[in-house]
Amino acid sequence: MSATKLLLILPLTVAFAYVSLVGLVYLSQRALLFPGTGAAPASEHAEWGENVSIKTPDGEMLHGLYSHGTSGKPCVLLFFGNGDRVGSYGFLAQALAARGIGLLAISYRGYPGSTGSPSEEALLADGIAAFDWLSASSKSEIVVLGRSLGTGIAVNTAAQRPAIGVVLVSAYLSVLSVAQSHYPFFPVALLIKDPFRSDFKIAKVSQPKLFIHGRRDDSIPLSSGEALYRIAPEPKQMLIDDGSGHNDIWNDRTVGEVIGFVEALK
Repeated sequence: MSATKLLLILPLTVAFAYVSLVGLVYLSQRALLFPGTGAAPASEHAEWGENVSIKTPDGEMLHGLYSHGTSGKPCVLLFFGNGDRVGSYGFLAQALAARGIGLLAISYRGYPGSTGSPSEEALLADGIAAFDWLSASSKSEIVVLGRSLGTGIAVNTAAQRPAIGVVLVSAYLSVLSVAQSHYPFFPVALLIKDPFRSDFKIAKVSQPKLFIHGRRDDSIPLSSGEALYRIAPEPKQMLIDDGSGHNDIWNDRTVGEVIGFVEALK
């Protein structure tokens, strides 16, 4: 093969490979963003609390675990991370219950025990449905807690519903910005289906806010959480755990800070 032909073919081969890779990322992005989805049914035996079912306005059925609190105490509504399970939060339910505080954790649509398929629009609707169900089922005031992906759902819910406080653990400015940091060579803004723009919604979250982030987080960089914190309205506070990353952020200190924040709300 002549050098001239090679110079013509090589750029075309590279361009074809790049376009193919971009297409693969576009088609698989929801599998990457929502890795916790699966057809597994909810366990008949609740890992903690009790099994509950929440119907969404568009006809889906969400599985949840609910631990009742003491009368007059608030209840925490938990939106977990993209690879989590509701059953994994027994440690939090137990710690909250020891202080008389309730906990409701929901399994997003498409996740074990829940019908439907996940998307940003769908998960934001799930958050509102869960808040409305808890508000109708309990006379307790509600504190919204989001973890990782769930922080976007928590921000949207608190912007539209009368939560008395918001806890954001490993928050992001937007899923778009995090994706851009992880995939700098792709036109992410043109490809992304579920940008979760918390930066567009945080201004409406006027409730007291607690941000918690691990300094060593390499999934959602601390800089992303700090950026959201800077544009969030008062009242707010941020706690940075120097020894934690993304998957080890839940420790005794984190749980204690959440409980202290919830109990200090008026």
